[in-house]
Amino acid sequence: MTAQFTPPPTDPWKGFRGVMAGTLILEVIVVALAFPVVAKLTPNGVTWASGLYLGIVTLILLLLSGRQGKPHALEINLVMQLFVIGGGFIHWSIAVVGAVFACVWIYIAYIKRDVAKRIEQGRLPGQQAITE
Repeated sequence: MTAQFTPPPTDPWKGFRGVMAGTLILEVIVVALAFPVVAKLTPNGVTWASGLYLGIVTLILLLLSGRQGKPHALEINLVMQLFVIGGGFIHWSIAVVGAVFACVWIYIAYIKRDVAKRIEQGRLPGQQAITE
């Protein structure tokens, strides 16, 4: 039989949702800053296709920042990195941004797994074993 523990006195997932939303806002800013890069460094500048692609990806990331309380938010954020990396067809620097943020999201997923394991083991501050 595994030991049971009280829940942590403060909700660690509330802060975790804030971290994820803040990371998405930072990613929105960085992806939006790709517009001037594309305008200056690509031969054709910002075309309708590149502008539409970057605009849609930026908008989706912005909208996702408000949905971080949903059950599969982290998985959706990880999948979105594939679309950011896919922006490499516009300019390679966008793929680099996507790869960097993919590493950030993988680390966030690791932290989520670690916190969940610590809660289960009763190792968060304020948790106590339930005795019957």
